[in-house]
Amino acid sequence: MQSIEVNKNEAGQRLDKFLGKYLNLAGKSFLYKMMRKKNITLNGRKCDGSERLQQGDCIRLFLADETIAKFSQVKIQQVEEKKLNILYEDEHILLINKPAGMLSQKAKDTDESLVEYVMDYLLSSGQLTREELRSFRPSVCNRLDRNTSGLVAAGKSLVGLQLLSAIFQERSLHKYYLCVVKGNVKEKQRLSGVLMKDNRKNQVHVKITAEKWLAKQENQKTIIHTEYEPLEYKNGYTLLKVTLITGKTHQIRAHLAAVGHPIAGDYKYGDPKVNAEVKSIYGVRSQMLHSFQMVFPDMPEPLTYLSKKCFTAPVPVEFQRMFAEIFSN
Repeated sequence: MQSIEVNKNEAGQRLDKFLGKYLNLAGKSFLYKMMRKKNITLNGRKCDGSERLQQGDCIRLFLADETIAKFSQVKIQQVEEKKLNILYEDEHILLINKPAGMLSQKAKDTDESLVEYVMDYLLSSGQLTREELRSFRPSVCNRLDRNTSGLVAAGKSLVGLQLLSAIFQERSLHKYYLCVVKGNVKEKQRLSGVLMKDNRKNQVHVKITAEKWLAKQENQKTIIHTEYEPLEYKNGYTLLKVTLITGKTHQIRAHLAAVGHPIAGDYKYGDPKVNAEVKSIYGVRSQMLHSFQMVFPDMPEPLTYLSKKCFTAPVPVEFQRMFAEIFSN
């Protein structure tokens, strides 16, 4: 028999969801059968899995130790130790300045990504135990392309992960990007278009269209809106501040390339001559796109202290080389 006391990272979820993570190799039918037979109880009473857990609840597993061990395996990937550039941290969330070249989330099992580095950081710093990983795994709540740098938010607690995920999904958290594009962009603009994805090539294409035409379309899921304003023009390149009105795969990169202003250093959507030039002169080896700012909306308990807070991620050295006047202040 094993007793489990529900902690703060387990409270709030359904019992069956918790059991599915704790006994992660057991089938759902086995778990429901054990609850029906009272081999799994909640606070000493029969349960059906729909119960919402509260901190301090007691779950008892009247199962052999061998059975529990068989159905409960904690997999922790051993990764290279990385010193994360943590811009903000509290008991619920982390804000990290991700460097270009690092995956936000793994694409295949053998990958190492920011998710694994965050988990390794929390384990090594004593903020998370292997036992806690049975029922809760910290994770990032927004993804940046491998070669895009900047702010990534991660949930350290269950409530932190849930509330962060909700504001990203609702798009109530405002995200701003900086990028360097070829050409002289003179005016602030809002671009609209239709995004078409080629899954085979992991690439998208953008068809530029008018807002009035887009309003008549039935398939709103493929419609994108991107807003930008020029901050400085120098030596044939413009530094832009970009706001994503929608958030689709490779949206900023493909949208700007479609209007003749490819991002410097972008080897998928950019101009090879531009990429060669910025690599030779400024040492640019990845796309000049940086998620530099997040502004939080009004937040519910227990994250009310984050309401209206603004966080900014310092830019990579390549930006400083190209626009030293702005970033030296």
